[in-house]
Amino acid sequence: MEQKIHQGRNVKRFREMLNIKQEALAYDLGEDWSQKKISLLEQKEVIEDNLLKQISSILKIPVEAFQNFDEEQAVNIISNTFNIEKDAYIGNSKPVFNINPLDELKKLHEEKIALYERMLKEKDEMMARLEKLLTNK
Repeated sequence: MEQKIHQGRNVKRFREMLNIKQEALAYDLGEDWSQKKISLLEQKEVIEDNLLKQISSILKIPVEAFQNFDEEQAVNIISNTFNIEKDAYIGNSKPVFNINPLDELKKLHEEKIALYERMLKEKDEMMARLEKLLTNK
């Protein structure tokens, strides 16, 4: 018996892992979306490709994750991995990171600095406008 992938459940799992509320996802999908509509979507076994692509873009998770992730298979893989003798895989375990955490942290820091600088510039512009208004009275 072939196990069916439940795309709606996968959307819910990944959304919850990212700590994103249904309301927030609904907001990002557009004005004709609501929390209730997201709840119904997460109950659907199959989600239309174009909608899945939108959700993928919003959550920054590959479409394939929603289409292929099977929780039961993942649990089996994990339990089978931990049943293997320790010595059999210790030498072969080399984690591969596609993202350098320090680069990501640096990028985030730079974005915060840029935002702070923009806010300061806006504050200075507003102060200049207020001073101009006060001196014209």
